[in-house]
Amino acid sequence: MSSPASRPVPPAAANLLNLRGAVDLSALKRPAAPAGPPAQGNAPSGPAAPAQDGQQGGPAGGPELKVDVTEANFQQLVELSAQVPVVFALWAPYSPESSKMVDTLDRVVASYGGRLVLGAADIEAFPQLAQAFQVQAVPTAVAVLKGQPVPLFQGAAEEQQVRSLFDELLKVAAANGVTGSLDAGGPADQEPAPLPPLHQAAYDAIEAGNYAGAAEAYRQALKEMPSDHEAKAGLAQVELMDRLQSVSAQDSEALRTLAAEEPDNLDTQLGVADLDVAGGHVEDALNRLVSFIGRNFGPERETARVRLLELFEVVGAGDERVAKARQALARVLF
Repeated sequence: MSSPASRPVPPAAANLLNLRGAVDLSALKRPAAPAGPPAQGNAPSGPAAPAQDGQQGGPAGGPELKVDVTEANFQQLVELSAQVPVVFALWAPYSPESSKMVDTLDRVVASYGGRLVLGAADIEAFPQLAQAFQVQAVPTAVAVLKGQPVPLFQGAAEEQQVRSLFDELLKVAAANGVTGSLDAGGPADQEPAPLPPLHQAAYDAIEAGNYAGAAEAYRQALKEMPSDHEAKAGLAQVELMDRLQSVSAQDSEALRTLAAEEPDNLDTQLGVADLDVAGGHVEDALNRLVSFIGRNFGPERETARVRLLELFEVVGAGDERVAKARQALARVLF
């Protein structure tokens, strides 16, 4: 079963635009365990860990879509996230909600036909993982995409909510070039479908670091097809990158200081909102602009509103933080 076809956003853009709360997972790398029987963990429903040395771990040589996470196989799963998103279910024996969450994730992941993989991790057996993912409570679900963590939710969740989250996760994965799937023959190495010419031009410009050129290509695509949602999101993303590419760390600190001193200075509030989105502090960014809109009127208010809508596109319409910010925006506008 194939996954949605798309071209990858270059790595720097991917980290900036689609991944939040990134943490360094390199400290958890362990040498691969020698070949032999797969290690068994204590996940509530007892899945097998992935086989070593590239062997398929599922029945009859098929893929293992649910595995116990151990120190020995963790790095395998992180590397697999360059091909398909890997969903980590962080659970603990003392948590009564853990079994329910893992069972729900197991059913939902299986229904995607190899486009997702589930790793169940007992944080009592592997406490370093909880520290790396900055887990505050269990059970917690975190996806890893191209080696970068994407927080999903804490506690038990209804199956439909999980499906909605996974649908959005796969959209983010496709936008970052993660379009593989696992099948009975193992990892699929599929070429993305060709992009429309203007989208290809935008992608080529991004690859060259020409964000202004990419923005122009996306604008032209929107002129030709105003309903092109991918072009709209792409335009918001590359415009953000274009604004930020010349901002140094020293400039960032000065901008934050000025924004704190002048809360009604439009340019500084817009600048810090950009920095916060890029740094993964999405709620701070959106709340900052909503608050500015609530305090100000006239052209500056409209400018801030338009920028806020652009940042909604960057973060993604399905993100719960965007939904909350939309509600807050409606309250201050009406």
